[in-house]
Amino acid sequence: MNIIEGGVTAARDFFAASTAAGIKYKDRQDMALIYSSSPCVTAGTFTTNVVKAAPVKWDKNQVTSGAMAHAVVINAGIANACTGQEGMDYCRLTCKAAGEALNIPEDSVLVASTGVIGMQLPMDKIAAGVQAMAPNLSHTRESGLAAAKAIMTTDTEKKEAAVQFQAGGKTVTVGGMCKGSGMIHPNMCTMLSFVTTDLNISKELLQEALSQDIKDTYNMISVDGDTSTNDTVLLLANGAAENPLITEKNEDYQAFVKALNYVNETLAKKMAGDGEGCTALFEVKIVGAKTKEQAVQLAKSVITSNLTKAAIFGHDANWGRILCAMGYSGAQFDPEKVNLYFESKAGKLQIIENGVALPYSEEEATKILSQPEVTAIADIQMGTAKATAWGCDLTFDYVKINADYRS
Repeated sequence: MNIIEGGVTAARDFFAASTAAGIKYKDRQDMALIYSSSPCVTAGTFTTNVVKAAPVKWDKNQVTSGAMAHAVVINAGIANACTGQEGMDYCRLTCKAAGEALNIPEDSVLVASTGVIGMQLPMDKIAAGVQAMAPNLSHTRESGLAAAKAIMTTDTEKKEAAVQFQAGGKTVTVGGMCKGSGMIHPNMCTMLSFVTTDLNISKELLQEALSQDIKDTYNMISVDGDTSTNDTVLLLANGAAENPLITEKNEDYQAFVKALNYVNETLAKKMAGDGEGCTALFEVKIVGAKTKEQAVQLAKSVITSNLTKAAIFGHDANWGRILCAMGYSGAQFDPEKVNLYFESKAGKLQIIENGVALPYSEEEATKILSQPEVTAIADIQMGTAKATAWGCDLTFDYVKINADYRS
């Protein structure tokens, strides 16, 4: 596997474009278009929130219907959530506009929206945006980068990843981009993510690979405990690498699974590390668990603890908050067997042994916790299972950002 620079345009025959449609933001691009010159088999995973945005319903229907896909139209600023039948009609009209502009079937277009809930899309601006982007589709690195920036809302930086591997003697590329900074909590995946690949693979195995991989990637991040109405991951494969069609879980399939995991985990960590107002990526590793499920439950509980997140912001080795969060997670373990460590580029320090505090330097602990990436490792000494979750610290700016988000 070879890590490369790039995003959705890294794979063969995938193109991207973006434009400033003026949907909500001023003086910035706020629409993106992903296009494949050949039809793609698609896979998708979507929010488990009962309140689902219109694009989620639309894409879920398209993905499960088995329709091939050529394009994805994405807008930032307005989520098209809680918009009733009108919102669904706007999905159809967006696909119609893209179909006409690109000369492709309407049912080969997918849509995604992010932003304020409850507002209707300005369809005149959406249609004009599609028409503006279609002639500017490009396979260049710059077009992919611009698209990644166009889908941002409160994100402070673009989020991309790409990797190459060998399958059937051919070089295959997997590339992706995502957005997510607030309303992020693992319950499928809590953001928008778009992954493209030129792999030749069956739809069934493409969906299985994605459905399995989100459990250890997007499902293991949290910023604020709020599961979005618009969560969507779309994976498109156009077969342009011309490797032998993958229809079974052979060596080529396993290589793809590894590559997909790298892209998804990288994107997931970028979102956690760019949480609204945050100053640090907070990683929690549970090791020595009896089962994977137990480890996942414990890790998720710690990264969603506001008290723990606040302690990370203050660079305070308040380890009692971590044990407290583990204790109310619902997972059973013996607190008197827990070993806890803090780790970063500044070093590694054991804080407790068998549930009891060790003598340690507060100055050293603060130095470790002052890095932009901080890890807490809890060994519960029950077995060999493990899990890793990613979150961020909780800062004053998180409240400021969300107190006036609509305005």
